[in-house]
Amino acid sequence: MEKVVLARTAGFCFGVKRAVDAVYNEIEKGDKVYTYGPVIHNEEVIKDLAEKGVELIKSDEELKALTEGTIIIRSHGVSERIYDIIKQNNLNMVDATCPFVLKIHKIVKEQTEAGRHIIIVGSEKHPEVQGIIGWCLNNYTVIENKEDAESFDLSGNSKVCIVAQTTINYNNFQDVVEIITEKGYDIIVLNTICNATKERQTEAKELAKASDAMIVIGDMHSSNTQKLYEISKAECENTYYIQTLKDLDLEKLKSFRSVGITAGASTPNNIIKEVHTACQK
Repeated sequence: MEKVVLARTAGFCFGVKRAVDAVYNEIEKGDKVYTYGPVIHNEEVIKDLAEKGVELIKSDEELKALTEGTIIIRSHGVSERIYDIIKQNNLNMVDATCPFVLKIHKIVKEQTEAGRHIIIVGSEKHPEVQGIIGWCLNNYTVIENKEDAESFDLSGNSKVCIVAQTTINYNNFQDVVEIITEKGYDIIVLNTICNATKERQTEAKELAKASDAMIVIGDMHSSNTQKLYEISKAECENTYYIQTLKDLDLEKLKSFRSVGITAGASTPNNIIKEVHTACQK
């Protein structure tokens, strides 16, 4: 292997770093700490937090049963009702929602109140989208792809506001917007894809084009890492998706002259470093 290039944007984005730091800060204070859902999509980080006594709240019922402690809202954000439960139970709250996601909550609430139907371009099962839905006052549609956009039909209401999950593929968002625009509704389009996501995707594409093999590091449940893998794979056939160094077959890499490495927004630096160092050897 002659060349190993690590993407400049690989690893924690601003929102993820902020959320993880918030949890570790609360642990140091000595109170009982809970997170509503996994604070970020990374098994290694979640495992470390669990070892330090952080408990995961998985449902409204579990949250309602708490009488004390500090609740940390995950970086992906939550529905408005979760804030209400925390307030009713007089629990301490640290809101680690990514500011870019909070902005979407504000937009969809205002636009729904103004009578617009919200279109969220993203994956309905993703926790970020689940959180956004909780601010839409039940007047929304989640569109994942071009097929969903083609079949979208809004009778009796022609006012629409389109937003995007922060971690989706920019081209996918553009395709959906184009299709919906042609339907003739009164539309407001707000590209809420995070800049870090777009930069990362652009860099991964360029790096994959220039490499014989590509390594994408991140949790298997991480939406933005999955997108990086898809983008890299389209440019470089030999693309490998790994969570940690132990998932990587270093022998296989020896036959490639140049290797590119990128990582999702919730991949800790120590894991990236370990992979980078092993490849350089």
